[in-house]
Amino acid sequence: MSIRLRLTLWYTTILTAVITLFGLVVWSALAFSLTNQIDQRLRQTALQLLRASTVVPIRDLSILSIPKLETFQADDIYIQVVYTNGKVSLASENLGQFNRPLDPNALGGAATITEVYLGEAHIRVLTQPILSEGQLLGYLQVGARLREVDQVKNLLLLVLITVGSMSVALSAGVVTLTVGRALKPLDTVTNAALQITRADDLSRRVPHTGPTGDEVGRLVAAFNATLERIEKLFTAQRRFLADVSHELRTPLTAIRGNVDLLRRMMGNANGSEANRESLDAIQSEAERMSRLVGDLLMLAQAESGNLPLARAEVELDTLLLEVYQQGRVLAGSKVSVSLGEEDQARAIGDRDKLKQVLLNLVTNAIKYTPAGGKVTLGLACINGWARFTVTDTGVGIPPEDLHQVFERFYRVDKSRTRAAGTPSGAGLGLSIARWIAQAHGGRLEVSSQIGSGSCFSLWLPLAETRPLSKPAIVPARPG
Repeated sequence: MSIRLRLTLWYTTILTAVITLFGLVVWSALAFSLTNQIDQRLRQTALQLLRASTVVPIRDLSILSIPKLETFQADDIYIQVVYTNGKVSLASENLGQFNRPLDPNALGGAATITEVYLGEAHIRVLTQPILSEGQLLGYLQVGARLREVDQVKNLLLLVLITVGSMSVALSAGVVTLTVGRALKPLDTVTNAALQITRADDLSRRVPHTGPTGDEVGRLVAAFNATLERIEKLFTAQRRFLADVSHELRTPLTAIRGNVDLLRRMMGNANGSEANRESLDAIQSEAERMSRLVGDLLMLAQAESGNLPLARAEVELDTLLLEVYQQGRVLAGSKVSVSLGEEDQARAIGDRDKLKQVLLNLVTNAIKYTPAGGKVTLGLACINGWARFTVTDTGVGIPPEDLHQVFERFYRVDKSRTRAAGTPSGAGLGLSIARWIAQAHGGRLEVSSQIGSGSCFSLWLPLAETRPLSKPAIVPARPG
C-alpha cells in the first residue's frame, strides 16, 4: 500500500469519526432541547388542569371534579384521567375510542414521563398523580404528539449524513491531491533513479523546482550529490582502465616482439632447452597479459557506451558450427564437446563479438568440467528470439554466487574445479560477454545445480523481429 493511500485512508477515517461524533452531539442536543420543550408544555398543561380542579367529599369518598377537558385541549394534546384501578374516568375527544391508560406502567406514586405509540402516532406522556390530603385519587395523563419533533430530528439526521458524506468525500479528494502533490517529488526521485539504473547514465540528475530547504529539497540535493560522487568515481575508474590498457599494450607488444627476435637469433641449434622454455614462458605470460589488457580496454569501452559494433546480418547456425569446431580443438580428449538442438536463425549484430561471447562460454565450460565430462552446444528459436545454450556437466555454481558471476573480476574458482595446469582467468570474460549481449538487445543468463553442471544461455532477437526498445526487454528464459 502506497504512502499516499495510507495517508488518505488515515485522514478519511479520522475525519469520518470526528464528523460522526459531531453529528451525534448536534442531533442529541437538538433532540434534548425539543423534548425538553415538550415536557415543559406537558407540565404547564397538567398544572393548569389541576389548579382548575376541585375535590368533592361524598360520604367516605373524595371525588375529583375536573372542568371540561376541551378547555385545555389543543390538536396535538391528549388528556385523560385514570382511577387508581386503571379505569379511565375522563378523556379528551381526540383520543377517540382509546379507553385505557396511555401508559399503564407509569401508574405509580410519582410523576413520570414516557413515550408511547397510539397506532402510528408517537406520543410523549406525562403521568401526574392526583392527591387530596395524602390520599391518591387517580392519575392525570397529558400527552403531546412528537410528529414535528420527529420530523425535525429526521431532517437533521438526513442533513448531517448528507453533509458529512459529502464532506468526507470532498476531503478525501482534496487530501489525495494534496498528498499527491507533496509526494510528487519523491515519485520524481524514484523514477529518475530507475531511469538512471536502466540507462546506466550517471550524468543525469533529479530535477526539483520546489523549495530547497524543505525535506524533499534536501533529499533531492543529497541524492544528486550522491549521484555526482558516484559518477566521478566511475569516470575515474573507466579512465584508469582505459589509460592502463593503453599504457600496457605498448610494453607488452615490445616484450612479445623481443621474445620472437631472441627465439630467431638463438635458433634451435645454439639455444639450450632451458632458454627455450624460459622464452616460451615469457611469451605465454605476455600473450595472457595482452589478452587481459584487451579485455580491460573492451570493458572500459563497453561501460562508457563506446563499444564498437560492426552490425550486419549473422547466420547464427553457421556461427554455432564454427564455435563447435573450435571447442572440440580446445577440449581435446579431456572433455566431449557435442551439438544439441540446432535451428536455423539469423540476427543483426557484430559477428566477431558474438563469436567472442560463445567462445568465452565454451572455454569456461571446458575449463570447469572434469575429465570425462561433456559440454553441449545448442541453438533454438523461441517466440522470435534465438537462444544459444552452453551446457556442461561440471560441479556447478553455488546459488550464492549465481548473481555475481557476471560482475567484473569476480571468480568462483573457490567452488569450481579447473583442470590441472589451466591458467586462472581475470574474471572479466563473463562481464564482457554480458555487455556484448546487452549491446545486441539481448541478455546473458545462467542456471546451475551443484553436482550436475551449469547452463549459460545467450538470448538474441531474430533479424525479422528485432525490437527497437532497450536491451532490458528480453523474455525470461523458459522454465
